[in-house]
Amino acid sequence: MNVGRERNGRATAATTGGGRRHGAQQHAPAKGGAGRSSAAKSAAPKSAAPKSAASKSAALKSAAPKSNAPKSAARSTSGRAANGRATTGRAKPGNAASDAGRRHRRQEPAAPRAGHARPLTKRAPRPATRRDVPTRRSGRAAARAAAEATPQKRPLQRRKITPRVIRHRFKGGNSRTRMRWMFAVSALLFVAVLAKVVLLQTAQAAGLVKAGKDQRTSETVLKAGRGTIFDRDGVELALSVPKMTITANPKLVTDPTGTATLLAQLLDLTPDKQQALQTSFAAKDKSFVYVVRQIDDNLAASVMALKLPGIAANEEDQRVLPGGDVGLDVVGRTDIDGLGTAGLEKQYDDVLTGTDGQRTMEHDSKGRSIPGSDATTTQPIPGEDLELTIDRSLQYQVEQALLQGINQADVMAKGATAVVMDTQTGEVLAMVSVDRDASGTARVTSANNALVQSHEPGSVAKIFSVSGALNEGVATPDTTVNVPGFIVFDKGTKWQHQINDAESHAIGPMSLRRIIEVSSNIGTYTVTSQIGLDKITAYLHAFGFGESTPLGFPGESAGSVRAAADLQGTEKATITYGYGYSASSMQLAAAANTIANGGVYVAPKLVKATVDATGTLAPTPASATHTVVSPGAAASMTSMMVDVVCNKDGTAHGTADIPGMTVAGKTGTAYKVWPGGGYVGPNNERAYFASFVGFFPASAPKVTILVSVDEPDPTSNARFGGTGAAPIFATIGRAVISEEQITPPPGDTGCSPAAG
Repeated sequence: MNVGRERNGRATAATTGGGRRHGAQQHAPAKGGAGRSSAAKSAAPKSAAPKSAASKSAALKSAAPKSNAPKSAARSTSGRAANGRATTGRAKPGNAASDAGRRHRRQEPAAPRAGHARPLTKRAPRPATRRDVPTRRSGRAAARAAAEATPQKRPLQRRKITPRVIRHRFKGGNSRTRMRWMFAVSALLFVAVLAKVVLLQTAQAAGLVKAGKDQRTSETVLKAGRGTIFDRDGVELALSVPKMTITANPKLVTDPTGTATLLAQLLDLTPDKQQALQTSFAAKDKSFVYVVRQIDDNLAASVMALKLPGIAANEEDQRVLPGGDVGLDVVGRTDIDGLGTAGLEKQYDDVLTGTDGQRTMEHDSKGRSIPGSDATTTQPIPGEDLELTIDRSLQYQVEQALLQGINQADVMAKGATAVVMDTQTGEVLAMVSVDRDASGTARVTSANNALVQSHEPGSVAKIFSVSGALNEGVATPDTTVNVPGFIVFDKGTKWQHQINDAESHAIGPMSLRRIIEVSSNIGTYTVTSQIGLDKITAYLHAFGFGESTPLGFPGESAGSVRAAADLQGTEKATITYGYGYSASSMQLAAAANTIANGGVYVAPKLVKATVDATGTLAPTPASATHTVVSPGAAASMTSMMVDVVCNKDGTAHGTADIPGMTVAGKTGTAYKVWPGGGYVGPNNERAYFASFVGFFPASAPKVTILVSVDEPDPTSNARFGGTGAAPIFATIGRAVISEEQITPPPGDTGCSPAAG
């Protein structure tokens, strides 16, 4: 497409078209668009434009009058070749670029040869108007058209490249489905949020409240005082004394490392303890930890003088025994927290332990209490006191008597136990256990061996089998039986065994009184076997053997009594004189006390009363009782036991008697069973358990005393009950008479000279 325009007042012409490629020329149309113009005719045989500007001007002048095109058409005439046809009209912007693009895409058809051009479409003639008159402007248009017809070189044009746009289309279905999915997801999110809110306000509410409270509050435990243990006269056996304890609130400690180091240096803490404190201070997950407990008041004051943040000193009770080890085996022990771990401290821990109090206060980030904040204090409630049946003074004297007794040169026993009971009430006035430690030193032990250990009683048990025979009426103290030197059981079998008396005696008739006086095993079996094994075992159970006492002491031994049907061989005979069953020292004392109490068993008792925080005294129930033998049988047995102490042939003559007061008693010497079984050790040696039990005054008993010596020197004469245990009994008896102010009934002057 060619467009004519004026530049600097001169007419210029631009020529374009496909005819340039084929040597054909396109010209402005003639008047009315029919035929060819004179310029086209003159230009057809020539191959070039006029050579001079004058010739060009002449051509324009000659062509101007010949033009019949209207003035308006002359102004916008343009030549265009399209498929061999020439058209007129004003060129439109942009068509040149599109024409160029089409020429690049395909070969343009050849222009028709001169004289054979397809005629242009004729337009209807217009009526002549004033514009059809040739004017100066129409001349210029003709000149411009001629100039446009002149072929000129078309300038290169850059091809416009449109970048390719990659579009991704999301296919999510129709809008209804998308809306449903959006609603479902929104509903799930809403339910999840709602569930979390409900969870925070219900199940997790307590934890969140506690977490918030822990951040602003601190709690201090106010320890309740532990109850005091008194003896029967109101003298303290165990009590709590105030001591200072250093504590810390890790949440308030500002310098964990420095604080732990200072405390370790001042309190002489171990490296492990220092590291534990430093870790706790740094973690700050607790509001209370112990630094050191129950220290001297002066040392605690030195710590508080440092004014370390988060460090406090609190008063705490420490359990002590004012009399040292007096009553230790009965009272027992507590741990550092005041909880009972042994003895009555453990048995009555729930009674002795009080209810702790608490002090709660709100504080700021620096540990300072917030004025006007809620601060609550719950006062502690102290535990109840115990009033025991023990006499502390008598307990001490019994301890000393045992220690002196087992330390005798001819005794040097492993240990010993002693029990002192009130005959009528069963109240235990003293109960002592001493033991020799690895260093060879004898001392009061914290283990109550009088209750927790059991052993075969030996000849002391003759009291119970003979009392049964007396109660059954098969014998009296004057009943005489033939006592051989020995008896052979299961003769001719592999179980054959021979039993003998501990001491030799004349062979022949012997009264029951004499049998008890000299402690004849064979004589006891001969008399008591008449009532049968079933009744013998029944009487043993009635005397309290084979079951724990009503004391309920921690770790108490029940001993053992086998059924009559389970006894075999010599066991059928030995059970009558103290072998084949076991008993604790307390069981033996309570059984012997049955004879002193006229044949009525009275259960032993250790706690007399309890005292609450208000001082109200609550006595404990009286000991349970039951009848074992008749008063007559008990009286007969008592008279024979007096002979054991007073007659010159008695096994305790001169060792258990107390001047001015008649004593009834019985000795016992038993072989101990070795760990591997049997009564003979690996080197053919034996171990003994020597005992003596008695009561006085014999005619109106007030107290019953049992003394047992564990493993006295087996090579000395002190291995027997009459020589190893009876002397200790006499020492304790004199202390009991003094402490309990026991006086003999009228006419009782002790063992009469005639009896000797």
